[in-house]
Amino acid sequence: MLGCHTYINQARTPAALVRGYAMLATVQRTFARATVLPFDAAAAAVYDRLLTQRVRVRSMDLRIAAIALAQGCVVVTRNTRDFRQVPGLQSEDWTA
Repeated sequence: MLGCHTYINQARTPAALVRGYAMLATVQRTFARATVLPFDAAAAAVYDRLLTQRVRVRSMDLRIAAIALAQGCVVVTRNTRDFRQVPGLQSEDWTA
């Protein structure tokens, strides 16, 4: 969503705006069909533990990792380089 908003905010032509809003609509439709796991108390506890361990991953990615660890899930991402730095987290790249 943030990437779509950035694209829309940087659009300089009507065609670019149309493309940005189309991308945003696609993301919204995709999320509407998917189960979105919460950042709940269990994820917050894992997040705090990861911060204490000084895991060097960006905050949003660390929150995603904390949710996955709390729920016992695998993170599917192209960004395996960062997610592999999180102890105990399983990640897979399905684009390969």
